[in-house]
Amino acid sequence: MIQKQLKYLLPLLLIIFFTGCFKGEKVDLIIHNGYIMTMDQNNFIGEAMAVNEGKIIAIGPEREILNRFRGVKEINAAKKTILPGLHDAHGHMLGWAKQRQHIDLRDARSYAEMLLILEKDYQKKKSAFIIGNGWNQSVWGETELPSFDKLNARFPETPVALTRIDGHAMLINQAMMDFVGINTDTRIEGGEILLDASLQPTGILLDKAMDLVYSQLPAYAKEDLIRELDLIQNELLSFGITHVHEAGLFSEERELFIQLAEEGFWKINVYAMLFPDTENQQFAKSNGFYQKNGLTIRSFKILLDGALGSRGAWLLEPYSDAPESNGLALMTNDSIEKIINLAKTTQYQLNTHCIGDAANRKMLQMGKKHLNDITDHRWRIEHAQVIHPDDFILFDETGMLPSVQPVHATSDYKWLEDRIGKERMKGAYAYQKLLDTRKMIAFGTDFPIENIDPFATLFAAVQRKNSKNEPSNGFMKENAVDLKNALKAMTIWAAFACFDERYSGSLEKGKAANFVILEMPISKDSQFQPNFSNKTFVNGKLKHEL
Repeated sequence: MIQKQLKYLLPLLLIIFFTGCFKGEKVDLIIHNGYIMTMDQNNFIGEAMAVNEGKIIAIGPEREILNRFRGVKEINAAKKTILPGLHDAHGHMLGWAKQRQHIDLRDARSYAEMLLILEKDYQKKKSAFIIGNGWNQSVWGETELPSFDKLNARFPETPVALTRIDGHAMLINQAMMDFVGINTDTRIEGGEILLDASLQPTGILLDKAMDLVYSQLPAYAKEDLIRELDLIQNELLSFGITHVHEAGLFSEERELFIQLAEEGFWKINVYAMLFPDTENQQFAKSNGFYQKNGLTIRSFKILLDGALGSRGAWLLEPYSDAPESNGLALMTNDSIEKIINLAKTTQYQLNTHCIGDAANRKMLQMGKKHLNDITDHRWRIEHAQVIHPDDFILFDETGMLPSVQPVHATSDYKWLEDRIGKERMKGAYAYQKLLDTRKMIAFGTDFPIENIDPFATLFAAVQRKNSKNEPSNGFMKENAVDLKNALKAMTIWAAFACFDERYSGSLEKGKAANFVILEMPISKDSQFQPNFSNKTFVNGKLKHEL
């Protein structure tokens, strides 16, 4: 009798034993004991996530995931917040790689301090050219752009070129003017060489006039650019940024990015916009979309105007503090329509830099004219800083997406009223109004013009303050975006803005396992709380950890 019972009991015991030892489906990675903000349509919050072959297999309660799966690697998230990998919808990695090889002037608090920084660098390097970036006369307490008189006195023979923080103005000295061949008769379409009251150059070049200098400077060494790009993508990963929308590459720069993709260099995902030079136009016509090893190319970038800080933004009415000027229109109707037709022919997205209300109106009207026959174009207005009240509705009518940088509002608030007056401020940096109209918005940092920190961007959007908690009551708080929507603007909406919402932007079954485990919870505090990545994963692979 006992032998007969053992005959049936033994197989049952073996089943129980092996089930206990080999419980669940084997996967590459399990993250558990976390606060997983999936950013899906239902804003589901999970506790654990299973990942296999770079994709999310399941997200759910802790016990459910641990019962269903067993991981080759398992990570206890210790209740930390987990987000989809963040998108920076407007950045300049290559621009930053170049700037990092020049003199950083962002900390200069006066013209005199800028000269001191330049002098120290020159005494150390004795360079043939002095190249710097990041000066801002607004933080010097000056309303007017500087002249080159003091620069000439200090550097009478060495050519100097110093780019303003916004990248749309440059201060050069007489030695650089002579080197390049700029004089009072020099003219350039889409740019301006500022003159003083006696019609003599001041040393300030605006927008395309800067190309006269850039074209004459020594080329960057490729190995230096690659080294800096690698450091930059590591820094991006340290903030949980797994996707960057690279806002403008010329043809030789596009070739570098493709070379790096072919070599497996990219740790992050890069969505590159092409400036429509002749070679880039031919690339789009001949190759269509490019996608390999983290690099995607399927968009053009054009600039309709300059920046408010240098009074190059194109306004419908003159500047309040410069009534003789409406800023600069950088493209004609014919040139805009030519690129629009190219984008439609190649099925490339078109992303347009528009700061002033005239530039925004022009592109929105162009969109209304040309986009009726495209159902899913996702064309973008980059910056959308000043919108005429009558033109907000055009975002809805055209389907064009506002792609904005909230930190600009908190960088510019001190001088904005001087530039455009109180009435136009009602349509400036109006992120909530844009969101109300278009129902979707994408956020970027615009690094290196602004700080790379995405949490400063989120804070600026929600509290309308900078990371120094200024202004104390927030700037135009009626256009603050709530935290949920601010996070969407750097995850699922930004993914939609680069045609990637099927693969990234939210944590859902079947999507790429791009996510960040944050060191600190997402803060709703009215005071800025620094944050960064504890661990960042791209396609299920650990790319950064503390």
